[in-house]
Amino acid sequence: MTGVLEPAAAAAAPVRREVAGLPAYDPGADPDEVAHASGVARVIKLSNNESPFGASPAVAAAVSRHLADTARYPDPTGRRLVGAIGRLHAVPTERVVLGNGSENILELLCQAVLDPGDLVVTQAPGFSLHEIFPRMMGARVEKVPVSRGFGFDAAAWRRALAGSPKLVFLANPCNPTGALLTGAELARVIAGTPESALLVLDEAYHEFARPNPDYPDGLTVLRGADRPWIVLRTFSKAYGLAGFRVGYGVASTPTLIRALDRVRTPYNVNRLAQVAALAALGDPAHLADAVRRTGIEIARIADRLRGAGLRVAPSATNFLFVDTGRDAHRVTLDLHRSGIIVKAWREPGYESFIRASLSTPAENDVFVRRLLDLCGRSES
Repeated sequence: MTGVLEPAAAAAAPVRREVAGLPAYDPGADPDEVAHASGVARVIKLSNNESPFGASPAVAAAVSRHLADTARYPDPTGRRLVGAIGRLHAVPTERVVLGNGSENILELLCQAVLDPGDLVVTQAPGFSLHEIFPRMMGARVEKVPVSRGFGFDAAAWRRALAGSPKLVFLANPCNPTGALLTGAELARVIAGTPESALLVLDEAYHEFARPNPDYPDGLTVLRGADRPWIVLRTFSKAYGLAGFRVGYGVASTPTLIRALDRVRTPYNVNRLAQVAALAALGDPAHLADAVRRTGIEIARIADRLRGAGLRVAPSATNFLFVDTGRDAHRVTLDLHRSGIIVKAWREPGYESFIRASLSTPAENDVFVRRLLDLCGRSES
């Protein structure tokens, strides 16, 4: 006897009912496993909306200078980074919160705000954590569908907001479709949201959308709004810092930030992540170049796919939402055999859709050729 219980003899864990019924977040296929199974030496990973252009060179230089400090805990408040974000957006630092990725702040918001039975309104299709975190707290979630053209359905939003939600999650641009709400559409959501509800504007893809003349900057729109709100952004996407896990929120009042601090774990953003984000903020030219190159590829690849007869949602992000006309799960498995990883969408009504983030032009061309071959399509 080793004293270690075999699985059959171990007592069942006392898991909360709400947690036991939750779906697990799907991060996509593992590149090492796909490489091993396919025999492809270099996997093309298009499943997590990462930047193929990487971080600013200033990030590596800054991080290397702080490697000797890793035995010390980071600044628990992220004072220097919070200060830089406050200056960037011209807001007091008391209204800024840092997260281990912006989804960390999504979780904190649900922990701080929601009681069992509360109503949360969000989009469909949408980011799965906008549903998972509220359900974890015992809240009810109502999803507002997009229109047939992936746009804003005013009537559906009006009906959902009439149900007195306590929290509203709105991603602009939307993940997974990539489509954006215009200023007029965002204003309608804001006007229809009860003043007692917290409006959470998730702008993870803000930097990519900003060049679009129809895109409303959430901080600009909400700055004078006399209601509770918070805008979330991240360094994971356009800044190329996904591996560091750092995001932030700017809130309507310091009161909301203090509430998040009560449920936030100490040192939730590590030392090197804070250093990396500061360095990235200091190189706006690198950010602008990454956004410009991404926009070129989004337009080029979307045109090729549409030209071959595939339905592609309009995208103001670094990814495309594509109707393959086939079972998307099967398509992704077939792509794995070629060493290409995309994400099959599993929400009802979208079982034929994949979401593919874009990479370098050469890798994007490989993806297009293989996808069209699998879908029985050819370029004109």
